[in-house]
Amino acid sequence: MDVDLAELKLLACIAQHLSFRQAADELGLSASAVSHAVRGMEAKVGVRLFNRTTRSVALTPAGQKLLGRIAPALQEIAEALDGINAYRDTPRGLLRLNAPRPAGELVLAPLVTQFLRQHPDVTVELVLDDGLVDIVQAGFDAGVRYGESLQQDMVAIPIGPHQRFVVVASPEFVQRHGRPTSPRALADLPCIGLRFPSGVRYRWEFVKGADALQVEVDGPLVLGDARLMVMAAQQDLGFAYVYAQYAQSALQDGSLIQVLEDWSPDDPGFFLYYPSRRLVPAPLRAFIAMVQAQPARGHLSLAPA
Repeated sequence: MDVDLAELKLLACIAQHLSFRQAADELGLSASAVSHAVRGMEAKVGVRLFNRTTRSVALTPAGQKLLGRIAPALQEIAEALDGINAYRDTPRGLLRLNAPRPAGELVLAPLVTQFLRQHPDVTVELVLDDGLVDIVQAGFDAGVRYGESLQQDMVAIPIGPHQRFVVVASPEFVQRHGRPTSPRALADLPCIGLRFPSGVRYRWEFVKGADALQVEVDGPLVLGDARLMVMAAQQDLGFAYVYAQYAQSALQDGSLIQVLEDWSPDDPGFFLYYPSRRLVPAPLRAFIAMVQAQPARGHLSLAPA
């Protein structure tokens, strides 16, 4: 026996109106299509469900018993479908985001705060992970990544300001070791290294006009966190190479100074990405709209306050 939900809804509609024609009008069907569907359903269950004449329609005892059992279930299904309409039209529920730590700290933290104030019925789960994550397999709605690490089958939009790398050190450290005039000079100066979660040691990358080079640095300390690198530089432990936004406060209060300003490369910044699909969940759709409504991307000022 293979009776589907549409047939059961048709049974309930006919029983409500006791009329094939009125049921047909409500469901947008022809009267002949309704008669055909009822005959098919009766053939599947093996019993007559309606007694009908040219003037009247009535449920048989079998039809009455079946309707009594399915009516509460149909009502629950209708209420359940009405309930999810709220998720379609109004942002509510859970929004799961994945991002590397710099994106979470520099870009997402203020945006998520703004988003939650605008949409109190949404819960945001933000997971910071510096490794590459398959957001679909891991159950995330969207992720934030560097542009070069995005998969081709994802929809991506820019998020947050352009980023810029800067070489910084404390004034005392620069006075003691000298101000480098070329990135290559850093290879012979104490620097605070960066190691990625993959285990790879970062080679500092510099761009000036058409010139690009990489420098392998060495020094007394290797870290995996940009905030700690800034703190170490403030303690006279070496030159640090970080996103300008991490060093902004220290540069403005004078505890750090920037060197090699002409070799400070621009970075396209971060991108919000999500699977290409027709039905985007309402919380993610609202978050995308808020991101796109932000002011045009630019650079942060590093001038002293």
